[in-house]
Amino acid sequence: MTSRPIIIVLLICLAVFSLVITTTIGVAEISFVNVGRMIINRIPYFSEFIQEDWPSTWETIIFNMRLPRVVLGFIVGASLSIAGAAFQGLLRNPLADPHTIGVSSGAALGATLAIFLQSIYGLSIMGGIPFFAFIGASLALLFVYNLSRVGNNIPVVTLLLAGVVVSSFLSAVISLLMLLAGEHIRGIYFWLAGGLSLKTWSHVIMVLPYVIVGSSAIFYWSRDLNVILLGEEAASNLGIDVNRVKIIILVAASLITGAAVSVSGMIGFVGLIIPHAVRMIVGPDHRILIPTSALVGGLYLIWMDSAARTLLAPTEMPVGIITAFLGAPFFIYLLRSKRKDFHF
Repeated sequence: MTSRPIIIVLLICLAVFSLVITTTIGVAEISFVNVGRMIINRIPYFSEFIQEDWPSTWETIIFNMRLPRVVLGFIVGASLSIAGAAFQGLLRNPLADPHTIGVSSGAALGATLAIFLQSIYGLSIMGGIPFFAFIGASLALLFVYNLSRVGNNIPVVTLLLAGVVVSSFLSAVISLLMLLAGEHIRGIYFWLAGGLSLKTWSHVIMVLPYVIVGSSAIFYWSRDLNVILLGEEAASNLGIDVNRVKIIILVAASLITGAAVSVSGMIGFVGLIIPHAVRMIVGPDHRILIPTSALVGGLYLIWMDSAARTLLAPTEMPVGIITAFLGAPFFIYLLRSKRKDFHF
């Protein structure tokens, strides 16, 4: 038990270190020491200890281009991992994540619809793209949940099939919107490819409130989520309002998924890989699992994004391609290892 807080502290230190390291990666070579000095120079009361001997263009590159991208990548990775941990715990299914059960596709449709309305009709969308993405994610989740439910149980195979069906249908609707977009299709296409290029602090500010509210709700109800792991009937006997907790966690997980997808596009399998891997290390207690998954998920995505920037340089690869290459084999492994639990 004592090792768990130590793990979180080490992950926080590693996250800070990685945020600085990944900010140094790019065409312009700026050393780790200089990036660290520039960041410290922006901290109140610390600037007097740092001598500014770097070009002003370096600050523009770091603070206006690289740092917001890295910070946003960490937020997106943490959000998808928290949502994945919540879905897996609530559905008691290690194969559940925002991508496999169709929630990401619903968020993508909502965001695409918002982009479509803004670009074609010039409509000002109340709440912006994240709000539409949240609505799309919630509706997709509601449909998949009810479609796969058999009594009080949600069989693994039924859930996966429902997720595939809903995702396929929503993808068709997105394709229709792209066809109707005409010359404006380029903006929708690049967004759907999934990536963090050209992101600014405005994207961070736009998505952060949704992530804070949703993540706080999931963490607050993490103890009840632990009890639900024993079974819904057992949880009810212990005084847990199961339906209320389920609705709160499902809505909160959809909220942060919608927020993440609205700024990054489709980045799959993060919510599948990270919570499952972290659970094997820290155990199933969601009071530890959720914050640990958030830190590991954030670290995972910023390093995957760094790889996407450098593997085919100067051409940039969408980070969603790399996460799919890593996530798909992991999904197959889980599917095969759990096949004895499947009942047709």
